[in-house]
Amino acid sequence: MTPAIRSQLEALGRDLTPDMLGGTQQLMRTISKGMDPDTEVVRDISYGPDERNRLDIFTQGKPQGAPVFVYVHGGGFVMGDKHTEGSPFYSNMGDFAARHGWVGVTLTYRLAPANRFPSGPDDMQAAVQWLRENVAQYGGDPDKIVISGQSAGATHVAGYLAHRREHAAGIAGAVLMSGIFDTTTCEPNSHAEAYYGEDRAGWGPASCMAGLLASEVPMQFSVAEFDPEDFQRQAAQLVAQWTDAKGQMPEMHYLSGHNHLTPALSIGSSSRETERMLSGFVRRVARQL
Repeated sequence: MTPAIRSQLEALGRDLTPDMLGGTQQLMRTISKGMDPDTEVVRDISYGPDERNRLDIFTQGKPQGAPVFVYVHGGGFVMGDKHTEGSPFYSNMGDFAARHGWVGVTLTYRLAPANRFPSGPDDMQAAVQWLRENVAQYGGDPDKIVISGQSAGATHVAGYLAHRREHAAGIAGAVLMSGIFDTTTCEPNSHAEAYYGEDRAGWGPASCMAGLLASEVPMQFSVAEFDPEDFQRQAAQLVAQWTDAKGQMPEMHYLSGHNHLTPALSIGSSSRETERMLSGFVRRVARQL
């Protein structure tokens, strides 16, 4: 981030207020370069029975056996979409993959409160299953799927890795940006209650921590400098427990100058920190060295 943008983001604060969320989106639109004209998109492919079970596929040229980079949006479990007409977000994530010669995928999922845990892991499993069966026709390698998510999207990806471990065993890698991983220690709020239920005593089975520690899927984590305190504590807790369990630190990135939204919103802009972080990980786990 440039010093000027960093200063503006810091001024917006850490709390996920409407002013912070809207101000961040507006600011990041000003530095977005938009979709590459060579990127082709196939939109709104159904991967499951619900109307929210939709995904978009992004490619350039005619890839063959390419890595498949999947992005799962955030939104506090209760809102969000893979694409908003007139906005570069989050098609910028699929475009990022296409620009690197991969197959990009962005997807939506069922929302709370109508759909509660484990709807997130279930939708991730359905999407990955669809990709395993169909992505080859778009030039992707079903054995090189890297699934990423931010905020609630990261929590859904973590839930898939933790609670659907047998199905997730073939995933090449996972990227978890500013997620909540332990429901027994996270701060309660109305969005979490919409997804996990009002009774905090029932949240324990939804925790991802033990399952993440047991998973053999390569993972990359990140936390932003201006993330809210709860996300900072979750990142620190994951580092401590991962190190205790495995004898080494996880791949945890501290994104200086970023807030909760900007790691994904900065993709496709002049701010390239997150793009370098993601592309390096995908190349490593997909053996594209």
